[in-house]
Amino acid sequence: MTPEAKARQLIDVKLAQAGWVIQDMKQLNLSAGVGVAVREYPTDSGPADYVLFVNRQAAGVIEAKKDDAGENITATERQTERYATANLKWRKDSTPLRFLFEATGQIVRFTDNDDPAPRSREIFHFFRPETLAAWLAQPDTLRRRLAEQMPALPERNMRDCQISAVTGLEKSLALNKPRALVHMATGAGKTFTAITSVYRLLKFGGAKRILFLVDTRNLGKQAHQEFMAYTPPDDGRKFTELYNVQRLASPTIDPHSQVCISTIQRMYSILSGEPIDDSAEDVSLNELQQTTKQEKFVRYNPAVPVESFDFIVIDECHRSIYNLWKQVLDYFDASLIGLTATPDKRTFGFFNENIVAEYTYEQSVADGVNVGYDVYTIETEVTKKGSELKAKEWVNHRDRQTRKKRWSETEEDTAYTGKELDRSVVNPSQIRQVIQAMKTAVETQIFPTRKETPKTLIFAKTDSHADDIIQIVREVYGQGNAFCRKVTYSEKDAEGVLSSFRNDYNPRIAVTVDMIATGTDVKPLEVLLFMRDVRSRGYYEQMKGRGVRCLDGDSLKRVSNSADSAKTRFVLIDAVGVEKSLKTESRPLEKKPGVPLKDLLQGVALGHRDEDTVLSLANRLVRLDKQLEDKAKARIMKASGGIPMADLGKGLITALNPDAIVEAALATAQAKGITRTEDTLLPSEIEAARAERVAAACAPFDQPALREEIESARREREQIIDHINLDQVTFSGFSEQAEAQAKAVIQSFADYLKQHKDEIAALDFFYQQPYQRRALTFDMIEDLHEHLGKPPLMLTTERLWSAYARVQATQVKGVDRKRQLTDMVSLVRFALGLDGELKPFADEVDRRFQAWIFRHNAQRGTAFTPEQTEWLRLMKEHIASSCAISRDDFDYAELADKGGLQKAWGLFGKELDGLMSEMNVELVA
Repeated sequence: MTPEAKARQLIDVKLAQAGWVIQDMKQLNLSAGVGVAVREYPTDSGPADYVLFVNRQAAGVIEAKKDDAGENITATERQTERYATANLKWRKDSTPLRFLFEATGQIVRFTDNDDPAPRSREIFHFFRPETLAAWLAQPDTLRRRLAEQMPALPERNMRDCQISAVTGLEKSLALNKPRALVHMATGAGKTFTAITSVYRLLKFGGAKRILFLVDTRNLGKQAHQEFMAYTPPDDGRKFTELYNVQRLASPTIDPHSQVCISTIQRMYSILSGEPIDDSAEDVSLNELQQTTKQEKFVRYNPAVPVESFDFIVIDECHRSIYNLWKQVLDYFDASLIGLTATPDKRTFGFFNENIVAEYTYEQSVADGVNVGYDVYTIETEVTKKGSELKAKEWVNHRDRQTRKKRWSETEEDTAYTGKELDRSVVNPSQIRQVIQAMKTAVETQIFPTRKETPKTLIFAKTDSHADDIIQIVREVYGQGNAFCRKVTYSEKDAEGVLSSFRNDYNPRIAVTVDMIATGTDVKPLEVLLFMRDVRSRGYYEQMKGRGVRCLDGDSLKRVSNSADSAKTRFVLIDAVGVEKSLKTESRPLEKKPGVPLKDLLQGVALGHRDEDTVLSLANRLVRLDKQLEDKAKARIMKASGGIPMADLGKGLITALNPDAIVEAALATAQAKGITRTEDTLLPSEIEAARAERVAAACAPFDQPALREEIESARREREQIIDHINLDQVTFSGFSEQAEAQAKAVIQSFADYLKQHKDEIAALDFFYQQPYQRRALTFDMIEDLHEHLGKPPLMLTTERLWSAYARVQATQVKGVDRKRQLTDMVSLVRFALGLDGELKPFADEVDRRFQAWIFRHNAQRGTAFTPEQTEWLRLMKEHIASSCAISRDDFDYAELADKGGLQKAWGLFGKELDGLMSEMNVELVA
């Protein structure tokens, strides 16, 4: 048999599988079926290999080639076109045939000549004749409808990133691009965006059926719920009232379904006919270690023809689709639409680098769609170095599955590494140390003002590891079963526990292996503890994505009652080095967490343009914007010349966008008449474009008034938090311990004052003789406060005042008063023995003011008038909160509202400057 004959034999088999009746010219009988494929049909251009008849009408042609011709199959297209336009013998109609196929025994290519700009594509198998009949009955092809008939997108109630994704996708489909990638940060509404596109493709594109592929069964259920909840903008009915949505749980696809939701495992099972256990859909393929021997091969299944779906939406597309399971996608003649928050090079390659929308995590934080995160590290000796069990040690041995224990000796020395923990060896002390460290950190540093444990998710290695963690969490926190629960696929009521974790007060802490790793929303989540490492960068990014969701203040308070604002961040606690083991795509925006906001502002004003400084400032501004009241935001917007604070932060992030920098560099080169491409741009040209963009974004911060307004707003907000922060730390533990701790705090303070008296301006002020003292400023006190407040000292005014009250109660006043930053002056004076009792700085300023004004009135020819006295009291109040007063301070609201500097000058004239200087010395020193 010749190679050509072998190829035709295979082609005949494929046609028959697809429901075609194959005939030679001599046996021609067009009534034999809906579709008849006639071999060697005569035309005026020679005999065509196959002419396809649908309902007795010639509709297509197949040009058959031997298998070796597959490498050059596109060259055959002109030959196929010649037969399609030739006159068929005994056919009266001279209209060119619409459906064109080129085929070997191995591959099939297809062109629909009614498409705009007809383009051939490879298909897995021939279409069924009923499909061609349905296409012939339609006035336009699917691709023509996508190119010419899609109406404008209603943008109401949609985010900019969602609008960009839907419109970008539709432009790509209009150009007949077979694969498109939507890159959207977790929390930006990928599923909502996808459903919007699905709705438009069904209603306006006339799509027959769309497959929505998900990673796990749990995510399929979640997607189904979102379809049921979706109400399109042009129809008051729910999506599921308009279209049939089937979540595949059996081998059968409902012929009336228009959307099918499935895992790729389930779809492979349907195509192959191999049964699948439901539990196989519970584990993310992204986390499974698979080998090339496990590659999935599919064969044609007549019950599920290749044209079953017009589009496949792949939610959280990951590595499994590029490797072992790729044939499941190749099987269908469908446009592929990928959705991901964590793309890598393989993702871009698989989707032909056709990125129709890109919305990064950093952009989502700047827009207030998501929150930023900080990383807190916990390290233990055993986690880092492992340990060793000596032979003949009596220890428990536990069965992994049944967890039954037996008490026996070790037979030999057993050394284990940190990576072997909780797999071959369990060290309860290591788990306990990590949980205790997390509890202490959350309560004293991360969320110290909270009265309840913030919603926390712990990632465990295995189900057994999760059980160990749960028992120790309940023990360390002194809580019952409801406080900490497991949310894994082995949990019988996993969905109920997950719902409670999301919506109710308890559980406060959930432990999972992989059920909440990807795609599952738990918006109140504020702490993620990693007690397992992760191999995949993309999977790790998705796990982190569980914490990024925004949540308004009222909703957060419903589950965490002591939260005092909207969710502004989450904290990733790394107990296994997961951050170091991977270079993550989305980094914490906060590059300089220890640098005060005012220093970041000042640095930018002085020309610091490094990425760390600019991104850190952007993150602080976006976070602060969520915390401030409208009045404070309005003051900042006025100082910036009309730019809202969130936009100031967003502008800084946007300025560092690499793609935009390259575009700017190209535009500059073009304006200079220089021909450049992305590859030929000089480093100096790219750097110049970056510098210009960053300078423009930083320009508003040149204004001192804006910097001061932002810092003032931050101070108002954070001082309250700082005071409450340390209140819980100071009085924790038994009373004997508290007294010892208080004495240690006071001693640390005294030692610090002595050791640093020559380094810090505020201390130098107090150690100088009175006649040498210069004015004490608020900046000096704030600098001292920042030095004292840093770890390991953590000596805030609140903590110091409480310590003195516990040890020297009779000499301390104002314990129940709210602490001011300027109370640090009183603390220093008391510690140095300059004052005999510790009382709030404002009280001391008030006492000194009374003495000063009495002395002044006695010495002056005429006493201060009542109006002058009232102004002096206002100036005194400002000194009490700021340590000093100057002309610039009359712009503050409490003075400006009374008439400001102009009014004060009118009352005191040239005496004003002298009075201010005198008050700065007399009331403070």
